[in-house]
Amino acid sequence: MAATLVPNDLEKIEAAKRKAAFQAVEDHFRSDMHFVGIGSGSTIVYGVEAIKIHLEKNPPPKGHMNWFVPTGWNSRKVIEQAGLLPIAFDSVPRDAMIEVCFDGADEVDEELNCIKGGGACLFQEKLVACRSKKFVCIADYRKAQRRLLTTWPSIPIEVAPIAQASVIRELKTLGSPLPILREHSLSKTGPIQTDQSFYIIDAPFKTLLTSADVATGKDGSGKDGVWDVDTLAARIKKINGVLEVGLFHGKNGEEVARVGGFGGQKPVAVYFGTADGNVFTRDYKQL
Repeated sequence: MAATLVPNDLEKIEAAKRKAAFQAVEDHFRSDMHFVGIGSGSTIVYGVEAIKIHLEKNPPPKGHMNWFVPTGWNSRKVIEQAGLLPIAFDSVPRDAMIEVCFDGADEVDEELNCIKGGGACLFQEKLVACRSKKFVCIADYRKAQRRLLTTWPSIPIEVAPIAQASVIRELKTLGSPLPILREHSLSKTGPIQTDQSFYIIDAPFKTLLTSADVATGKDGSGKDGVWDVDTLAARIKKINGVLEVGLFHGKNGEEVARVGGFGGQKPVAVYFGTADGNVFTRDYKQL
């Protein structure tokens, strides 16, 4: 049984998130940026606070506008409440890139693959991450694991409402023992709906292998319900009715840019706040 967090523990976790957010913003935000992505995770409140303070201390060049791209209704409100300027994803000029995106994660493995979608914003979070030159993740120490699905119980999957039953049926054939439709705590209000009016299915699987595991000969093809991150993400995405999968994997934005593309799902770095008030970082350049 998981330990119950007492108020003092919660205060330490929130302080850890805040310190990680301030360090991430210090390392990756500049006042002359035009477009900045703002995610929907619980740590992003602190990221926006850090950006606001940075801009107060380091005003943008005269006549320059900083625009902040939210990944959902909630993050738009956080941006507005900080006195910053939101811009909808589909209002970003066609040829423009988002210079950096700050977002959280539900779990992060050693290769910086992430599970996201606990807040039901995974589709827009992935849109913004893949339009960004780099995605920087902010989290607390509990989210740092060697492999995905170590402590986080399931993969969030955004699906068309009409397809939810057939998607659940197919997820079971892939080895998910009990995929469930995410509902409000008050059951009579029905399933939780995303900003796209889609549903979320939470699908548990066995702990996921990394690409390094596969390189050493481990089988992540789904035999006996054992998958690697990349293979499972691709397989779920092929299911009819699935809009997006809450696995952020593959290459990051800087890696994609080196081969002539733009945008990537994985973060370039993850900042973890620790219970003792420090911050440790996983950076793709150090993997």
